[in-house]
Amino acid sequence: MIDAFSTATEMLAALRARQVSAVELLELHRARIEKHNPTLNAVVEPDFDRARRDAESADQRRTRGDDAPLLGLPMTLKAPVTIRVKAAGAMVMAKTNVPQMLADWQSANPVYGRTNNPWDLSRTPGGSTGGGSAALAAGLTPLEFGSDIGGSIRVPAAFCGVYGHRPSETAMPRSGQFPFPPMPNAAGVMGVQGPLARSAEDLELALDVAAGPETGEDVAWRLAIPPARRESLREFRVAVLPSVDWMPVDREIAAALDDLASQLGRLGCQVKVAQPAELGDQREHYLLYLTLLSAMTFARVPAAERPPRVEVLRTRDDEWSRATQRGVESGAPDYLGWVAQRERYRAGWRAFFREWDVLLAPTFFAPPYRHWDKPTPPTPESIRKTLDVNGAPVLAELGLFYPSVATLPGQPATAFPYGATRGGLPIGLQAIGPYLEDRTPIRFAGLVARELGGFVAPPAYRS
Repeated sequence: MIDAFSTATEMLAALRARQVSAVELLELHRARIEKHNPTLNAVVEPDFDRARRDAESADQRRTRGDDAPLLGLPMTLKAPVTIRVKAAGAMVMAKTNVPQMLADWQSANPVYGRTNNPWDLSRTPGGSTGGGSAALAAGLTPLEFGSDIGGSIRVPAAFCGVYGHRPSETAMPRSGQFPFPPMPNAAGVMGVQGPLARSAEDLELALDVAAGPETGEDVAWRLAIPPARRESLREFRVAVLPSVDWMPVDREIAAALDDLASQLGRLGCQVKVAQPAELGDQREHYLLYLTLLSAMTFARVPAAERPPRVEVLRTRDDEWSRATQRGVESGAPDYLGWVAQRERYRAGWRAFFREWDVLLAPTFFAPPYRHWDKPTPPTPESIRKTLDVNGAPVLAELGLFYPSVATLPGQPATAFPYGATRGGLPIGLQAIGPYLEDRTPIRFAGLVARELGGFVAPPAYRS
């Protein structure tokens, strides 16, 4: 029986078996959007008329015996992968909400307003793919694509209790991402596009549709992502990221990570606290990430607007702010040096994954937090925003740390749900995998769901 919380894989199987039509699936989701979106504000640009025509066409194709990977599946989008998903037969029924300039772990903007978390409407669903993660969790869409340079796929997945995959850096085209020009840029690093879903199997389905070489390179290059390294959970060699003394993490998230490690050990996995030796206490790694991140994100800020932004950054004199300032004010020779430093870390990750299959870590240092009015551009007050972690204020910007562990070296990372806080908010962890072996962390997340539990729908949306 197909319902709004069936996985995309299950919906496609029902379409192939003629148990449901594409038109019926679209209408199911349209009804849920009309019922629940007024309070969530996750879907901001519906396109049901076009989607209905596409659904009718998909049903006609099925009648003729045609098939395609996503034929007849309704879905939503934040990221610009429309051509590939439509070529695979999907019906893009709507766009989902994002923050201004995609630069927040909330999803609020002056045009469409604020998206709420379906587990608690007073809290953020994450950002920048917050509309998509909220829509998935509430059963408004079976599949979504987002982008990730600061955790914009993984953090919303964790905050809403769904799955999100940040692909290996070159597994999907990096061009076409707002607000950069659509053409490829070889100097661009760390930013990727990737899928969100309610199951790990759906992540792999979406990755197979969208993965492939960059525009221009597709003349000769082909991508063949290898099979997952392991078929059963007990075969996995699992490293757990060591705790970092300068980086607090919510005790319930830490307990969930410890519990998963213990459960995996009981199942027969090799489990050990470990990380690439080059990471040390993670401080230099994180500082390099912040510098490269600001170099990338400030490239989209007009030159005349950069000095006032830097002056705001200087009002907070700490090593994190200084690292960000370096990315804005330094020149091209410095950038090449940072990329060379990044390559040394990448070599360390390659060596690490000769011994291990996945590295487990938190996705974010706190559960989904309450909405607050973040100004754009930032102000001296907003860059001092703190979040409560175990009863103490922690600089909100440090939320970039756990996403950065995989982002700086370009590793694939799969965010997956694992339990809930005592207050009923979802907890998300991430499995970081070997480069261009994206199926390995995705498979791990799927096996964890099979053995220990996975997606659970928010109570208010289960009917």
